[in-house]
Amino acid sequence: MTQLYAQPYDLSATGYYFKTAEEYTAKADALRNDYGEPVEEFEIQFIDGDDIDCELAKAVGLDQANFAQFLTGVKEWEDWEKQTVIIALGECGYDFEPNLIPIQFDVEIHDVSTMRELAEQFVEEGMFGEVPEAFQNYIDYDAIARDLAVDFSEITIAGMNYVYACR
Repeated sequence: MTQLYAQPYDLSATGYYFKTAEEYTAKADALRNDYGEPVEEFEIQFIDGDDIDCELAKAVGLDQANFAQFLTGVKEWEDWEKQTVIIALGECGYDFEPNLIPIQFDVEIHDVSTMRELAEQFVEEGMFGEVPEAFQNYIDYDAIARDLAVDFSEITIAGMNYVYACR
């Protein structure tokens, strides 16, 4: 389970670990600084969890205003949805908005490691029409990969490589 840390901006207060929004709220309401005053502002830090959730935290710009929605996404979204959000926010320029739904982003992700692999996949799938067997050895996959790089980019998420396009 994902664990976060609330680091107070007030230097006379001690932060705390939490795993849910409810736990955060309960601990924040009870927290007092050395002078007995309530602590209101925190830096939220990702401490422990899956690699993809760490990447998601970076992409959303984890903070006090969005950590609850982040935790909901960590719990409810599938890995492919998290990948979509990471790419949309981190690479395509979208914003992390309230009630975000991963399928709202027009991001095309291919489970290949390189542009060349994407070129080979596109040829196999017939994107360039049917290629007679006699000509298959003459296809310049590197040239196709260079052309694909105009619209597609490569990214590594949680140790896995993908090729994507923002539409």
